[in-house]
Order: sequence, then structure tokens, then C-alpha cells
Amino acid sequence: MRYRNIVLHLGAVVCAANVLAGSLGANWPQWRGPNSNGSTRTARDLPVTWTESQNVLWRTKLPSWSAATPVVWQDTVFVTSAEEGFTPLRGGGRPGAATPDKVFLISVTRKDGAIRWQRQIDSGNQLFRKQNSASPSPITDGKLVWIMTGNGKLTCFTMDGKEVWKRDVQAEYGRFGLNHGYASTPLLHGNRLYVQVLHGMHTDDPSYVFAVDKDTGKTLWKVERPTDAQSESPDNYATPQIAVVGGKPQLVISGGDYVTGHEMDSGKELWRIGGFNPTNNRANPTIACSVVIGANVFTSSTRGRPFIGFRAGGSGNITGKSELWTNNLGADVPTPTTDGKYIYVLVDNGILNCLEAETGKVIYQGQRIENGTYSASPLLADGKIYCVSEDGTTTAVKAGPEFAILGVSKLDSLTLASPVAVDNQIFIRTADRLYCIQKK
Repeated sequence: MRYRNIVLHLGAVVCAANVLAGSLGANWPQWRGPNSNGSTRTARDLPVTWTESQNVLWRTKLPSWSAATPVVWQDTVFVTSAEEGFTPLRGGGRPGAATPDKVFLISVTRKDGAIRWQRQIDSGNQLFRKQNSASPSPITDGKLVWIMTGNGKLTCFTMDGKEVWKRDVQAEYGRFGLNHGYASTPLLHGNRLYVQVLHGMHTDDPSYVFAVDKDTGKTLWKVERPTDAQSESPDNYATPQIAVVGGKPQLVISGGDYVTGHEMDSGKELWRIGGFNPTNNRANPTIACSVVIGANVFTSSTRGRPFIGFRAGGSGNITGKSELWTNNLGADVPTPTTDGKYIYVLVDNGILNCLEAETGKVIYQGQRIENGTYSASPLLADGKIYCVSEDGTTTAVKAGPEFAILGVSKLDSLTLASPVAVDNQIFIRTADRLYCIQKK
């Protein structure tokens, strides 16, 4: 499920990424990876083609499906799963039977794909078209692992599967009211988890953001996040991001027709920018995350119209004051990725656009990859962009200003989760399996 930016020097990107990620290197610790933008600079020698047997180190059977991205820390992969049962129809159709009840967090050994442990993290699994209660991704710092479910169960485990603390967000703060169920992944930054609940379609309760002490689970602050968006437009499925403004981090929350910046220590709203729903569409939920480069934020609205790059900072309403550029080349579901110079936008219908981050200049647009529907966000690693369709087809595209397809691979299984890369391996979570892909 996120957007945006502008950068003056690649060194500034590296510095900002270190501030944002907290744990860089050969790990993929949370949704969108070590740089919070779907990229990694440490992966190498990745394959561009594979089959069910070629260039596959191992594949592990999982109980059922999930749209959550796997995360990797050293020799461990964490992945969520619903209980064994029905798989959603490709394209988002609804199965016609009851949904199995349980939701799991699973620890997998990276060496051979063996399941190390499996813990039930929730019950009452709910199905919403292309997602279920296992949609939020795990988060880890190598000492602890955290997981939020679509039902609001937020749990912390040790790396060996011992429960440390658990909370029920809906029981504490009220029921979620999103049209397609809750799917946001918390953001880990420093010693805190930042959680956003932006909703409105099926509730009159206000949206809110809160920060949690990662070790104890205690709420450190909680603030309402107001909006004048109507009907489904307040609903947001993204993850918080961090912008570095004047050398200091600010929490960036997108959705509800606005992007807002907040103090890290109190949650106080510092600024907000609108313009993401110029027609006042009452069905304008946002799914993709913002992309951040330093102090510059790039956010897409529903169906990518508009896609706005702006500079974070200032105070109050900064609409019309901070925009860098605006176009209609964003995406609806997949979150773009970036190398700091270019922003790569994978559109849901299999079109790839490349924009210069600083200026919004179109480097290329409308480039067709394999036909299909794309819900997974693209991976940028080893000079390649990996785009995975819902039918399990991966197109590897050359990164940079010249579009070139390097290879096409098919796994022939429903794939909603975004691919990740660590060292010389790619991890892809299909409907029923976790694959470790590596050159042989």
C-alpha cells in the first residue's frame, strides 16, 4: 500500500535514509525496506529470470494467503498468513464462502526455508476483496518483532517467538471504519512505533495517530487527525513516513485528502497540504504510501490523479506554497520507489513511468510491462526494478533513464505482497508459498 520528494545531492539522501531507517545494511526490517521507499543499496547479483525450479533456493508452504510483505533480519524471515482456506479471486472478486478464523505470524529460517515457529496473533479474520486481517506487514529491529492485524491486535514478540506485550487497538480506541478493512503497517523509528488510523466510510469517529513505546507497548501520545473529506475519502491504507526538515525528523501522514506533518515527540500537527481531491470526490480513499527524499514528499491520490511533489515544513496550511510539481502520473495501489534521483511509478495496469524527482520532468511514461493487474509495490535493487503482477509474473526492468526489460518470470500464483531483496536473494510471497530466489 504509499509517495514523494526532491533531492539536491545523493549524499543527502544517504544521510536522510540513515536517520529514517534506524537499521540499514543487509536487512529488510519493515514495509518498504531499509530506506522506507522500496529500495536497497546493498543487494547484489540478483537474478532477472526464474521458474518454479530454476534460480529458486527454496520455497516454503504457508497456511494461506496474505498481502503483507515479508521482512528479513539476518537469518530470519517473518511473514504473516491467514488460516488455510479460500484465496481471493484475481482482480479483487469476493469468494462466496466463510473466511477461516485465525491469523498467524510465522518465523522462517532463511538458510533453507524451514518454519522455525508459528504464533497465532488474532482470530476473527475478515476478508475485504484483495486483503484480509493479515495484510499489515511485520516490523523488526533484530531484537523484537511487531505485528499489527487488520482487527487492531498489536503484538510484540522476541525473535524466538515469546510474546512480550499485546494490545487491542479497537477495544481501546473504538472500531475501525474503513470500507475495505484496516491494512496500515506501523512505522518503526527509534524507540517508537507510529500508528495511523485514518477512516470515515463506516464511522463517525475521528481519525487519529499515536506513538507506542516499542519495548513496553505503552502509548506515548495520541492525537486526532481532522479532515473535511466525506464518505469514503477519509479512508487511508498507507504507512506513516518520515521527512527530515531542517535536520530534524517530522512524521508524515497521508490520507483524507491531505498530507500532514507532525512533531515526533508530541504528535502536534505542524503543517498540512491539500489539493489531493480537486473534484471533491466522495470516493477518494488513498492506498499507496508517500515517498520521501529528505524534506521532499511525493504523494499520489486515488488512481494517481493528482500526483504531487512538495517540500515539507512551514506551519499551518501550506497548500499552494510548497508544491514542487503536479501531474497525473501516479498510481492507485502500488507505492512508487526511488533511488533519490528518479521516481519509478508502477501503475496498477502494468504501465511504468519514470520521473525526475527534483523537477517532475518525465523521463519516460507509458512503458508497458507484462499485462496484468499490479497490487504489489515495485522493488528497486541491484540496478533493477522488479514489478510483480497479481498472477505471479515478475518483470525485471533496467533502472535509470532508459527503459529496458531485462527478463520476465512466472510463478503462476496469486501475488499481492511486494517483493524484497537482501544480499543476493529476492523473497516473494505468493498466495500459498514463500520463495527465496537466488542465482544457481
